[in-house]
Amino acid sequence: MFNPKENNYKKPLPHLSENIGKPGTALNKQLNIEPGLTETERLQHERDHYRILVEVTNAVISRQNPGELIEDISGTVRHFFGTEYLSLDLFDAEGQTLRIHAACYQADGSCVFSRSLVAREQSIAANAFVSRTTRLANRHEIELLAQVCPQARILANRGAQSACALPLIAGQRMLGALNLGHLEREAFSAYHLAILQEISARIAIGMENSMAYEEISRLKDRLANENLYLTEEIKNFGSFGEIIGDSPAIREVMEQVEMVANSDCTVLILGETGTGKEVFARTIHNISDRKNATMVKVNCAAIPANLLESDLFGHEKGAFTGATSQRVGRFELADKGTLFLDEVGDIPLELQPKLLRALQEREIERVGSHRVIPVDIRLIAATNRDLPSMIADREFRSDLYYRLNVFPIMLPPLRERRDDIPKLVHHFVDKFARRMNRQIDAIPEETLDALKRLPWPGNVRELENVIERAVILTRGHVLNLPSEELRHHQALVTAAPIMVPVAPAEKAPLPEPPQLADASEAERQKIIRILQETNGIVAGPRGAAARLGLKRTTLLSRMQRLGISSRDISILPGTDE
Repeated sequence: MFNPKENNYKKPLPHLSENIGKPGTALNKQLNIEPGLTETERLQHERDHYRILVEVTNAVISRQNPGELIEDISGTVRHFFGTEYLSLDLFDAEGQTLRIHAACYQADGSCVFSRSLVAREQSIAANAFVSRTTRLANRHEIELLAQVCPQARILANRGAQSACALPLIAGQRMLGALNLGHLEREAFSAYHLAILQEISARIAIGMENSMAYEEISRLKDRLANENLYLTEEIKNFGSFGEIIGDSPAIREVMEQVEMVANSDCTVLILGETGTGKEVFARTIHNISDRKNATMVKVNCAAIPANLLESDLFGHEKGAFTGATSQRVGRFELADKGTLFLDEVGDIPLELQPKLLRALQEREIERVGSHRVIPVDIRLIAATNRDLPSMIADREFRSDLYYRLNVFPIMLPPLRERRDDIPKLVHHFVDKFARRMNRQIDAIPEETLDALKRLPWPGNVRELENVIERAVILTRGHVLNLPSEELRHHQALVTAAPIMVPVAPAEKAPLPEPPQLADASEAERQKIIRILQETNGIVAGPRGAAARLGLKRTTLLSRMQRLGISSRDISILPGTDE
């Protein structure tokens, strides 16, 4: 077997210049023109040449991972060439950073395998990348490179006298380089380089196939994740199915939706719970230029805080306990499409800076990885919480709020669009009747009038639940919604704690100074009247606190001092707020 440290050939081929030229020199031609080789020696060299190519080719075929490939071929390359250092440097997707997989032999013969990340210009193969040809370096040049190149420092410290960098080129694409270091000054002859260039060509093909396989696997995993996600979304598709109604309040909102849909600006949908924020988000997506891509939904309140980061940005295998495989995050799933962050006010404070960076830079990093992944998304966010109050209470970042609040859309509560209630009722009756295989042909006018008079603090979602129950109770062709059901529902609405509670961590305000009895009673009656008019809602732009010109905490404190409870607030039936 050929070993350069043994005298297997009579006369070494002349040392090549620094610029060796492109691969493609036929080894047999070089051997034939070398006059000092006998036929037996030529055949021995030729046999050794094909043996190492076969071993490297088998390793390239069986090892898709670059680190495993280096571990597999380092011993073979050392055996044939006597090298002390071998590295496989591969570019990342952007082509500016190199991931280095290296094998360095120590004085005792042991091998240390390592991985590192360096910039393109800090690689020992920097000149090879520019010229796209094999480059050699002597001891002096290695010492000069060691000032800026970590690989060269390793070679210099190991006592390397020569180094070789072979670019890995597949077609017109530069994939990286194969680098070798040797303790002998004249280690890389033309014969050695001819074999190494054939080795590098095989590694380039193998790495190109590996990268293509990884890309196919990534797209396959993404497709599987999208299919799983879309299947879940179909099962949980919006409660309302479509926007129902033509009241002035809804027409105003639809005008805003049409104006913003074809732009890529961020939309913040505000409104009470159950007003259909997801339905409007889907409408914006469906009439936008991104309608042919995916709209991915994230319910920020439904995912545990310690898992939300992984759900949004994805994670690498082994990033944390339980991360048994790589996972694609919702940002990547929404690439070229729309990302809908529902209940955005519930995002943990510690995660908000990373979300802000992702929105500003349009790039993410998976948990457990430092690789930057560019994403092209259109963001729609929604919340029923009072974000300005949360900012004042240090529960939400102001810079994230300004990034989200580019185009706010306020959805009206159902009590402000009572004319739409009959249309919604007919829609839900048809929906549930088909689902339950019922036939309901008529809805009594008194039922519709009664439904229009209710305050609906749960808005459209609450109305939908009431209609579903009515369809279940119906045995004929006329919708049966007993009056006692409405009275029961009214009682539940009146007794329900519909006012916004004080947060547990919130400090109670200082008590108000004592007032005269008559003034206190007048103030009490005024607060009760305003609460009746706002259906018991304290916070928000239409809440009682805003109507009274008070802070939410101040109003709650006065209600407690004046003994105002939900029993004192009876919603005025038939009142149009």
